[in-house]
Formats: sequence, structure tokens, C-alpha cells
Amino acid sequence: MAQPTRKLTAIVAMDVVGYSRLMGDDESGTHARLKALRLELIEPAIARHNGRLFKLVGDGVLADFPSAVEALSAAIEIQQAAADQRKNASEEHPLLLRIGLHLGDVLVDGEDLYGDGVNLAVRLEAAAPVGGILVSRSIHDAVARRLKADFEEAGTLSLKNIRQPVEAFTVRWASSDWSALSTNTVEVSLAASRVLKDAPVTPADKPSVAVLPFRNLSGDVEQDYFADGMVTEIITALSRFKSLLVISRNSSFTYRESSVDISKVGRELGVRYVLEGSVRKSGERIRIAGQLINCETGTHLWAERFDGSLDGVFELQDRVATSVACELVPQLRVAEIERANRKPTDSLRAYDHYLRALASTYKWTKAAHEAALPMLYEAIRLDTNFAAAYALAGMCYTLRKQSRWMTDIETESAEAVRLSRRAIELASQDDPWSLTVAGFNLAYVAEELEVGADLIERGLILNQNFALGWHFSGWVKIYLGEPEIALDHLERSLRLSPRDPNVMQMKTAVAFASFFAGRYDDAMQLARKAVGEVPSFLPAWRMIAISGALSGQLDHAKAAALRVLEIDPLARVTTLVPMLPLRRPQDRERYRHGLLRAGIPE
Repeated sequence: MAQPTRKLTAIVAMDVVGYSRLMGDDESGTHARLKALRLELIEPAIARHNGRLFKLVGDGVLADFPSAVEALSAAIEIQQAAADQRKNASEEHPLLLRIGLHLGDVLVDGEDLYGDGVNLAVRLEAAAPVGGILVSRSIHDAVARRLKADFEEAGTLSLKNIRQPVEAFTVRWASSDWSALSTNTVEVSLAASRVLKDAPVTPADKPSVAVLPFRNLSGDVEQDYFADGMVTEIITALSRFKSLLVISRNSSFTYRESSVDISKVGRELGVRYVLEGSVRKSGERIRIAGQLINCETGTHLWAERFDGSLDGVFELQDRVATSVACELVPQLRVAEIERANRKPTDSLRAYDHYLRALASTYKWTKAAHEAALPMLYEAIRLDTNFAAAYALAGMCYTLRKQSRWMTDIETESAEAVRLSRRAIELASQDDPWSLTVAGFNLAYVAEELEVGADLIERGLILNQNFALGWHFSGWVKIYLGEPEIALDHLERSLRLSPRDPNVMQMKTAVAFASFFAGRYDDAMQLARKAVGEVPSFLPAWRMIAISGALSGQLDHAKAAALRVLEIDPLARVTTLVPMLPLRRPQDRERYRHGLLRAGIPE
């Protein structure tokens, strides 16, 4: 029996992103597509560049090449051709590849290869951006200036079962330099494109409605919060109907002026219909008047007045929502309408405190959140089973942690977790708001990412029109190391709330997802747009610093780092990195490396 020998070779490792999920959705179809991809694209490219496919493992491919230049050439051609196929295909879930490369010493045993050289390529593949290529320093040094490709530093990565940290680089290239097979390997996501280009909103392909702020006719401006609360509840009730697309409160509430151009609202929000109206609260009596308008024609489709008492306020809200839904979607079943009805609390005093706190939290300031917490604790005291009040109180603590406002991190974090767990215990099976908000709290504060992701998913199944839920889901997917899925969910959030007053938060989320997808230039541009909205918004300044540092724009990176330290003098790498509950070690290392390279003190 021949003894194993050793050789220096370039190893290419690749696999399909989310293959198990794709197989679960369509086993035979996914298998057939993967087989075609190997036979028609992967194997011919390997052969053209004198490579050898030495192992197939499920969706994974391992190949070796006598030359690092040939290995990277094959990898670029494969990714480029795959991107071209996706562009010209109509598949809902196309096959996306990750590729990792390493040049190193391997053990040869027959037709197979073993050793750290192979393992390192496999680990680089796992850390590579979706649709992209990640290479080790050895490949970089062997190929630099020999191919029409550029390298961006990805930081020094700690890879699973690899003893020493590995310096890694993301590969970039121009499609015009690499045959006619492709135009762009790493495409700008829809979410990033919308924010970067301020793209117009695409009209929905199903009945769509925006509920504008109702006028407060009570004669007391202090009752504005009550009118806003009524509209928020009507939006939530409408959102339960999966046959409708309902614009988020945050976007529809930007139209507060007394007279608005309905056709302009329709164009800006991408909706066909607008609901406007008024609320009058006098003593124990309430009157809600509403009218539904076609944005294209300006005609009134429906107008009605609803009278009731404070004791029946929740039934009154549901009557408004049901009437509007039935007007827009006549085929809605009675069972679906009845399922949309819900009563968050039996205590009107608790509900009043909750609405006041909710109005305060939309201001997103330290003082506003400090004012909201006592109101929420009072709501909980009045109704110890009020799930939404627990979830919102937990979110106040979560935002305090995100913004570095906490004075006692351990105690306040524990309270956020306690409140959120109680919200989940109390939430009914038809309470998407409490499930989603509490889920994000647990994901961020307790770093229970899978638990949080599952709760958010449950909430979004119940209410697919919950813009904040899609936003939270995007962040949790970033934390889990799934930036491409995050970008898709953030795009959904942007569609549901195209004029959100807190758009700097949305832009920053898309920037973070773009950064961890390896698109540093996109991340920097998006973060710049965010600080254009709010010049003191720290997360966006940190993103400008780290994306600039890793894209080679050190002047911009260092200037952003100085701005971070000006706003937050105590900012240190050792405190900033743990603020993001990043699951993948390579993401934590990339974030840490970017902060250090930009000039944030360790």
C-alpha cells in the first residue's frame, strides 16, 4: 500500500447557501438544479483551469489546483456565471454560492487530500460573503497584481478548529474583465438600492391602504395621544388581514398637516387607498368618523360614523377596521374578520397609560424613554396581565442598552429579560406585537438569538404587515450571520414604512447587513445617509468608521472615529464589540478589526 505524500496546492471549497432549507422546500427540484450547476458550470470551469475535483460532500465541492492564479480564476468565473444565471432566471429561490481559497501544504492519500490546508479552505468558505469569495493571505500574496481582481481586507479571523488566526481578504472584480458570462457578481440588495438611490415605492399588487392620523376633535391637545392610539390600533387590526398591504404607522403619521394631497400620498407610499378621519372623546363617549378614498381618482368609496363608550373602545376600533377591510376585500371570510378582533386589556386606565407611553417611545430619546417607563409600570400595576405593556417596557430597556444609556447594565438587562419573558407568557396566540417585540428584546439583551428569531417569525406569520417586526427580524438575522436574509427582511420593512421618521435606523440596519455581506462601499454610503438624517446617530458613525477602514478609505474612517469619540468619549473596542450579539466569530473579529483600524481605542 502506497504511503501518503505531501504537496503544496491551492484548495478551492464551495457550497450552496441555505441548501438544507432549499431541500426541505423542494427536495427533487433543488437536487436537480444543483446537479445541473455542477455539470454545466462548476466542473467545466475547474477543468479549464487545470484543476481537479477531488471530493463532493452533499452540496459542497472541493477542488485543488497547481496554481493559485488558476484557482482564483476558476472561482471568479464560477461566481460570475452563477450570478448571470440568477439574473436571467425566474427562480424564486436561486442557488447562491460561497467560495473559500487557501494555498497550503496538504496530505495526499490516493485521490483524496487531507490536513489543515483543506480544513482552512473549508472554514474560509463558511465565512465568505454570499455570492462572493474569501481567500487567505497565502492566496492573496501569490495572486496580487497577476489577475484583474482587487482584494479587500476582511480582518484576522478566528476559524473553527484552526489553531492560529487567519488573515483573510474578500475578492472584488469588474464583470467586463471576466468574459461575457456575468455583469455583477455581488449585486446591491433591493434594500440598499432603495436607500442609496431614494428609489420610488413600487405600487402593491394587492389591495393596499394607508391610515392617516385622525384629527383630534376633543378640544384638548393633550388628547392627541388618544387619537393617535386609536389609529395605531386600527392599523394593527387591518394588518391582520393577509389580503391587504397596510402601511406602517410611522410612515402614515408623517402626513399630519390638516390638508393633504391624497394622490400624492398614494404615489409616495405606493398605496391605492387612504383612510382618514377624526376622533372625538367627550367624557365617557367616543365618536370615530372615517372615510376611505381612492388615491387615483379621489373618489370616496366609503364613509361612516361610529359611536360608543369608553367601555367599548376596543369593539369600536374593530368595527372601523372590519368595515374598511370588507370594503377593500369583499371576499374576506367572516372567520378571518372575527379572528382579527382582540382586546388587549380590560382596564381602560391601564390602556390610557400604555398609549401615553407608546407616544413617548416614538420620540426615541433618552428622556422620552425614561418618561415612558413609569407609565408602563403603572399600566402593569393596573392590569398585571397586559402583555403589550410588558413587551414595551422591555423594549425601553433594550433601547437603553443599545444607546449606552444604562446606569446599571446587569440590573437593567435582567429587568428587560424579566419583562419580555412575562410578555411572552401572557401573549395570546393572536398577539403578534407582543411576541415580536419581546422576541427582539431577548435576542439583543439575553443573546437568545434562535428564541428571538422564532418569536419574531411567529409574530410575522400573524401580521405580515408589521414593519417594525421585519426591521427587528433583519437585525436578528444580522446577529445570526445571515446578512442576505437580513437585507430581504429589511426591504420588506422599507416597503411597509417608506416614509418612516426613524429612517436613519432603517438605513443603519441595511448598512450593517451590507457590511457583514462584505459590501463595504454600500455600507459606508448608507451610513452617511443615516448621519445626514441625524448627525449625532452613533451607530451610523461607527459603521462609517469600520466600513471605511476595511474598504481602504482610511481618511474617512479615521474622521468618523474621531466623531464617534467626540459624541461618546468613553467608546472603546472592548465595550463596543460586545454590544452586538454577533453569533459568528468571524463577524465579531471583522467588527473589532474595523474599529481598531479606524482608530477607536482598544
